[in-house]
Amino acid sequence: MRPILMKGHERPLTFLRYNRDGDMLFSCAKDHTPTLWYADNGERHGTFRGHNGAVWCCDVSRDSLTLITGSADQTAKLWDVKTGQQLFSFKFGSPARSVDFSLGDKLAVITTDPFMERTSAIHVKRIAEDPADQVSESVLVLESPNGRKRINRAVWGPLNQTIVSGGEDAVLRIWDAETGKLLKESDAEVGHKNTITSLTKAADDSHFITGSLDKTAKLWDMRTLTLLKTYVSGVPVNAVSMSPLLDHVVLGGGQDASAVTTTDHRAGKFEAKFYDKILQEEIGGVKGHFGPINALAFNPDGKSFSSGGEDGYVRLHHFDSDYFNIRI
Repeated sequence: MRPILMKGHERPLTFLRYNRDGDMLFSCAKDHTPTLWYADNGERHGTFRGHNGAVWCCDVSRDSLTLITGSADQTAKLWDVKTGQQLFSFKFGSPARSVDFSLGDKLAVITTDPFMERTSAIHVKRIAEDPADQVSESVLVLESPNGRKRINRAVWGPLNQTIVSGGEDAVLRIWDAETGKLLKESDAEVGHKNTITSLTKAADDSHFITGSLDKTAKLWDMRTLTLLKTYVSGVPVNAVSMSPLLDHVVLGGGQDASAVTTTDHRAGKFEAKFYDKILQEEIGGVKGHFGPINALAFNPDGKSFSSGGEDGYVRLHHFDSDYFNIRI
């Protein structure tokens, strides 16, 4: 499995997202410029220019025509995927950390960081079919109970009825997407013990996986918030993803950038670790990044995955046939 090395970013990667068809890969990084790649050969297709700060997150509509990005420049932007043109900019008074389109792409959930006197919040925006009709008002704003702590990720629950969020206070929360009422919080006993860095849903929205600085990833039921599985990593987890094809989860991380010494003997050894989803055992790893892994994504067909690192590279891996025959 030789990786395809994709060099288009000048700063660390923050997020990776495939479109629904799996033929395009979108990457976000701290260099202000989200990039679109062909997912089969890793060729760069184009960039989306207009942000003025690190871009933390992105999502693409089901028809692959609209991209949404959230950035440290205190905006979330809508883009035309075909032309790279900016369609609309939602302005906030603090950095936009996470973005997620709803089922049907009529709504988007955007989280904003605590900043100056502002607390962290979750905003629901209506997405107009015609960009000319787009308005910036929020349909709903949810204030985090622990407002000085950042919300790192918020996503839509099944059928857009709920919103699931997680962040620095290590608590997962499920909110009613209509009323904004807080419905459930994860149990402190079984929950994460440190910042939740990442949250990824299963393809069918029935469960989701979270990664944390407490060196574990956890699998949860999306409706009941019941803890299903725990995967122990040994290093802080920055990114998580689940195979849509096999019972595999992949975790990426490494120590904090500030703790990496220049003479680290593990140069090039930061690995994406694969675990059996059911048995919770590590089944393999893919090395290669020269810094912590910040982003992971499985292709929707389950036949390839990509990782983005602190080293500014995206590595695209097409699995060999023997990967599909792994037996524990």
